[in-house]
Formats: sequence, structure tokens, C-alpha cells
Amino acid sequence: MIKNLQILMLFLALPILSYSQKNDTINWLNFEQLEDSLLLKPKKTFIYFYADWCVYCKKMERNAFRNTEIIEKMNSDFYAVKMNAESTDTITFEGHKFYNQQAESRRNGIHQIPLLLASRENLEFSLPAILILDEKFRLRNREFEYLTTEKMLELITDH
Repeated sequence: MIKNLQILMLFLALPILSYSQKNDTINWLNFEQLEDSLLLKPKKTFIYFYADWCVYCKKMERNAFRNTEIIEKMNSDFYAVKMNAESTDTITFEGHKFYNQQAESRRNGIHQIPLLLASRENLEFSLPAILILDEKFRLRNREFEYLTTEKMLELITDH
């Protein structure tokens, strides 16, 4: 009887434990998931473009994106999208197909989506690139530099 009670308590505790584990990381989405989520409920969007070789991207992953305050704020106030800017995947978003045209001619080319969303006039594309969009998917802020935990918190709190 006691053993059955212990097993029952374990099954009741597992959902609580798995829920708490989910809150220790940012709930990153891809663009297809973002499109579905925006259709269900408009919400601010945080888009983070990175590359595997980007030292500052890795540093933000180790610091800012592991900060509990940032994780809570991102998961509650934003749809957070994380994309490798050098991805060779074809992505369908808002009825359009996007892909990495440069991968055909250059090693490590940049995908169309980051080029479209994070390009700047008269400046080359650079990483890390962070975009903040409002509930209507209008651009509110873009950052193209390493953000400390404090600066990241300030960025997502101001928007």
C-alpha cells in the first residue's frame, strides 16, 4: 500500500518537475512556429540571429540567455526566435519560401531571412543580430553587438 502511494506521489510530482525544468531555458521557436503562434495570439517578438563561429553569440548564450530574469521575461512577454544565420534550410513564412542563396556560391552564406530582416543600409550584415518587433510585427529595435546580461535585460524591459 505504501509503495503504491509512493508511486502515485511520484507520478503527481513529475509534471511539476518537468514544468520547472522548462522555465530554466528560453522557449525558442523557429519561424514556422512563430507564424502559427502569431496567428493564435499576437505578442511581441524577439529574433536572435547567430552563427556557430560567432564568439559573442556564444558568450551571450552562456551569460544573458541563461539569466533567470531574462528567461522569465522572454518566456512571458515575447515569442523568442533563434536562427542560425548560415542555415541551409528552406523556411516557409507568410506564404513565402526563404533559403540560403549564398550557400550555393559561398561557404557559410547568409540565409535570406536574416538578410531581409537584419540588413543595414551601407553596412555589411554582422552578428550577433537581435530584433525586437511589436505585436503587429513592426520593427521596434535592432542590435548588432554583444549584449551583457544587464544590457539584454534593459533591451527587453524597455520594449
